[in-house]
Amino acid sequence: MSKKMKLLFSISIGLNIFLITIVVMTMIKTNFVKEQIFVTEVQSNLVQLEILIAYQIDNEWSEPNLVTSKIGDVLNGLRLGITTGNQLGTLSKSDNDILESLYSNLSRFPTNGVYNFVELNDEDISNFENLRETLRKVGLGVNITISANINSFMRQAEGLNEKLNPKSRVMEIEDETVHK
Repeated sequence: MSKKMKLLFSISIGLNIFLITIVVMTMIKTNFVKEQIFVTEVQSNLVQLEILIAYQIDNEWSEPNLVTSKIGDVLNGLRLGITTGNQLGTLSKSDNDILESLYSNLSRFPTNGVYNFVELNDEDISNFENLRETLRKVGLGVNITISANINSFMRQAEGLNEKLNPKSRVMEIEDETVHK
């Protein structure tokens, strides 16, 4: 091999290593963005929701709009995360299904409109209080150690789905009646 060929070969190898490094760094940054969206816009908002529900329970639901606003923030964060994850191609089908189901389950709770607050009835309040208990059961609440990584969050989201899904709740009630 001539010196010219060796030089071109060395440059080619160096350039390939550089391009591979750029691709890897881009993938790492993309995954980081996805994780940050779910951790900051969904997981932390779910913890704040639990805190706000507890506050409302302690204060006889004096400001229910705080809770209905926060559930709206959670839903917006979920939609942002799902859309971003799908656009970037970083959201697996399984994760997408879990998050879409969570969005659907949480959408059943009342949220505020753009220019108006929702009035909560006794059933809504009871549902929010049950949601608080469920959030705590899956590890999303005040004074509970929360891992800020996507795998931990996805396990919490899956557990929350299982407990919020009306079909699984019917099965739990049937199981309780059979065992009594």
